[in-house]
Amino acid sequence: MFYGMVPLMDRRLYFYGGTLVLEGVSQDAQDMPAPFIWSHGKWRTEAYHYASLLPWLRANAIQDTLPRWQPLNYTLYDGRQPHDYQAEALQAWQKAGYRGCIVLPTGAGKSYIAIRAIHHLNRSAVIVAPTIDLLHQWYRLLSHAFHTEIGVYYGAEKLVQPLTVTTYASFGNLMAEFGNHFKLLLADEVHHLPSPVYSEGALMSPAVARLGLTATYPSAEEQQENGRRPLDQLLGGPIVYALNIDDLAGERLAAYRTQRIRVLLTPEERADYDRDFAHYMGFVRSRNLLRRYGPNWLYELQRLSSRDREARAALLARQRVGRLLASCQGKLQVVDDLLREHLTEQVLIFTESNAVAYTIAHRYLIPVLTHHSHAAERKEILDGFQAKQYRAIVTSRILDEGVDLPFAKVAIILGGTTGARQYIQRLGRVLRKAENKQAVLYEVFVRDTNEEGKVQRRRAATRRQEEQHVYQRPD
Repeated sequence: MFYGMVPLMDRRLYFYGGTLVLEGVSQDAQDMPAPFIWSHGKWRTEAYHYASLLPWLRANAIQDTLPRWQPLNYTLYDGRQPHDYQAEALQAWQKAGYRGCIVLPTGAGKSYIAIRAIHHLNRSAVIVAPTIDLLHQWYRLLSHAFHTEIGVYYGAEKLVQPLTVTTYASFGNLMAEFGNHFKLLLADEVHHLPSPVYSEGALMSPAVARLGLTATYPSAEEQQENGRRPLDQLLGGPIVYALNIDDLAGERLAAYRTQRIRVLLTPEERADYDRDFAHYMGFVRSRNLLRRYGPNWLYELQRLSSRDREARAALLARQRVGRLLASCQGKLQVVDDLLREHLTEQVLIFTESNAVAYTIAHRYLIPVLTHHSHAAERKEILDGFQAKQYRAIVTSRILDEGVDLPFAKVAIILGGTTGARQYIQRLGRVLRKAENKQAVLYEVFVRDTNEEGKVQRRRAATRRQEEQHVYQRPD
C-alpha cells in the first residue's frame, strides 16, 4: 500500500464546493489517478470524475462519504405507455451506462422520456433548463407526474428537494453547495451546456447518471469554439439515440410542409439597400476582415467601430440594411396575405427585430412577445393562445425553445437565418400533433440580397446536422 501508516478508517473521499477531496492520503503517495492534483494540503479533483474513480476507491479501500442522494420511491401517475421510439431511446441510454444524449425533434416527447428515466433510476435528480419559463414548465410536469413537492433553484427561489429544477444560470451555484445530493443530472436543451459558464455546473456535479435532451445537437465545431467544452465529456457519453423530424412526421408528429417565399424590394428600398450594402462590405473588404477573422469578422467590425470613424459608419450602414430587410414592404404584404389565407388557423410569426414585431402587432391587433414581456404578460398571452382567444402571436426569439403550443399549425419566419438550430426549433413549434392537421412553415426572405445567402447556408447546415447524427433504429 502506498499510504504508509495512515489507518484505513482515516482515508476517505468527500465532496467540497464542486470538488472531490481525499482525506488521509499523503502528498508523496504513489500511483495517484491522473485527475487528482495536490492543492491546499490535500488531493483534489473536479467532481465530474467521480464515476470513473469509483473502481479505484473500492480497490484501495477508501471510505466514500460523498453520496447524499436518496431513493425516491415515487409512484408514477402518468399512465401513458411510451411509443416504440421513446422506449428504444430509454433502453439505449440504459445500455450506455446511464450516460449520454438523446436527440429527438421538438414535440416528440423528450420530457416524457426524462420522467420515465427518473422513475426508472429511482434516485435524486436535478433537471437543468435554459429559462425560468421552462423551469416552471418542468416544475408542473414533475408535480403532475409524481404528486410530490418539487424543488426549484434560481434567483427568486432556492428550495432544494430530491427532485429539483434549476436554470443553467444558477446550475453552478446549486452544484457547489448541493452537488452530491443528486445521482442523476438531466440537462434539457443540452446544446446550451458547452458554454464556458454553464459547463462549470456539470464539472462540479458528481452525478454518475447523466442525460442530455435536445432537438439540435451542436456540431463538433460549435462545441469547440470560444472556450466551450465537448458534450461527451460533460455527459460522460455521446449521442445514444437520435431521430430527426422526417423520421416521425405523420406518425408521432404532425405532417408538415415548408415553403420559401421570395419578395422584391421596391425601387426606393433597392437603392437604399445597394448603397448601404456596398458601403459596409466595401469597408470589410478594404480591411480584409473576412480573410483575417473568418466567421468572427463582425465582432472585429464592432470592436473597430468604437475608435474608427470609417468602421463606425460601416457598422451603421450594416444596421440600416438589417432594418430595411426586416421591415420591407414585401414582407409585410406577405404577412397580410398569409393571415388572410389562414384565417381559421392559429399562427406564429417570428421576426429578428423587436421593432418589426411591434409594427405587426399594432397593424393586426395581435399579441406580441419580446424580451421586454414580463412573466405575467407572457403567461396571459400563451394561455389565451392555447384557449384560442388569440389567432396569432408575433415574437422575436422568445418562442424559439421549449414552449408547448400544440394547436399552432402555421409558422411564418420573416428573414433568412443562418442558424440551423433556430430554424429547427421554430419548425418544432408547429409540429406537435393535434387535430390531425398538417403543419406549414413559411420562410420569407428578400430576393437578390444577403438574406438569400443566409437561407442557402442554413439549409446546408441543416443537412449536415442531420447527416452527422443519423441513427439506425433497431429492427
